[in-house]
Amino acid sequence: MIRGEPLLRQLRALGRFCVGRGNQQICQMRTLSAAEAVNALRPFYFAVHPDFFGQYPREREVNENSLKRLNSYLECMQRPGHRPLHPTQLTFYVRDTNAPQPCVNASGFRAVSFTLQTKDLLSTVVNILKSCNLSTEHVQDSQVDMGLNHQNGSTPLSRPIRWDKTYYAFTGYRDPEEELDCTRRMEPILRSWLHKNGSVASEKLSASIPLRDELNRLKMEQCQQLEITDIRWQKSWGVAYRCSQLHSLARFARQNSPILHNIQGCTLIFADHSGMNAAGQIMLGTVDVHHHWTKLLERLPTYYDLHSHLSMLEERISYLLGDVELIYDEDLQPAMMLEDYYRMLKAFHQSLVVSRPLFHPRSLKGLQIILEKDSSAPCLLKAGQLSMPITCDPTALQWFILAHAQTARTYLRREEELEVEQEKLNIRCTERFGLKRLYKESSVSNQQMVTCCQRLLEGHISELQGMHLCISHFYSVLQDGDLCIPWDWK
Repeated sequence: MIRGEPLLRQLRALGRFCVGRGNQQICQMRTLSAAEAVNALRPFYFAVHPDFFGQYPREREVNENSLKRLNSYLECMQRPGHRPLHPTQLTFYVRDTNAPQPCVNASGFRAVSFTLQTKDLLSTVVNILKSCNLSTEHVQDSQVDMGLNHQNGSTPLSRPIRWDKTYYAFTGYRDPEEELDCTRRMEPILRSWLHKNGSVASEKLSASIPLRDELNRLKMEQCQQLEITDIRWQKSWGVAYRCSQLHSLARFARQNSPILHNIQGCTLIFADHSGMNAAGQIMLGTVDVHHHWTKLLERLPTYYDLHSHLSMLEERISYLLGDVELIYDEDLQPAMMLEDYYRMLKAFHQSLVVSRPLFHPRSLKGLQIILEKDSSAPCLLKAGQLSMPITCDPTALQWFILAHAQTARTYLRREEELEVEQEKLNIRCTERFGLKRLYKESSVSNQQMVTCCQRLLEGHISELQGMHLCISHFYSVLQDGDLCIPWDWK
């Protein structure tokens, strides 16, 4: 048995096959679907979710930043024909009482750092779980071993093999099909999860109501006093933390009233860093002192001039591209400051002026383009936007736009229809279940939201009365009592 063990290990590599032809070898690996990846990462999400770090703002902020970058990375990997991704290093804080003392900070958390650089979703999921010392047993054994064999350079068999049940009984290895079925059976059912966690969420929600009222009052007061359009938050911070930020803004306004006229009519966003983003919104860094806010407001006239130049540059690019609309959306692309976005547009405009792609005037009106600063290949997003790198060859750019214009229009129309349907379903669900609020995370698509609401309306769920319900990718009770459920709940 010992001499045959390497062979058995190879035989367990189900779902992968290699065909050798001369010196060439073509390897194919069974990859995870998006739903399977979310299921596999649920232990990780529960270990690092920012809402479980309410009393530790530093660790919470680190996890929140890293989680946002991780979700963006995974979403890009799941796109059909996704472009090569740059290695991304992430750091998370996890509670680990068994770690050596030097690895644990004063709050009792261990910092875990790892780099995302694998090319497939399965290897990325396994790497994340192993980096945090989390079990990978709920991932199919065949897939885990397949990834390890690939890294070690071992060659799998030339065909997939489905073993009889007696093989697993004799060798002691786990049956991957049974493991997957067990994982699916262990996934919480919505009704039982709500029955178990509804009272906890209700208590947290009741305790947060005074703070929520205070938050709404402070936000309205600041908008009126500062004569600004809106106040937003870049991240899903808790209600108490948002109230403290508004109190800080009120103190700053009382001490710096002469320069506040610069922000009239603008939108303020509490974010990680101070500045102005590509959409022309004012970013106030939550970790910055008031002195940094003062310097920012003093420089606002310069930012406004740069934003006006940016608008003119967008019009010129739109004209050269047949009146296509250039959009900037943080839900679809990484957050970018105004200066960086302007430099990116300027470089793209210069490349267009030199070669001038041949588009008839207004022939592309109604289409939307998102510019990327990396050197990847152009692609069509499911929401209908054409994602184009600024380094794309003008000839290739012209061909890609013309080849995908009709499909992009179809996707955009479908997305508009989904938005209308989603709004109607939101109203119906809110009234049907007596919800205080129903919303979704930005990573949940309109199609996923519509599917989720339709399924909710088909059932008879009484545990949602008076709740704040967030449609997400995993189950969770947030610190302020919001209920998070996966869009594909069971």
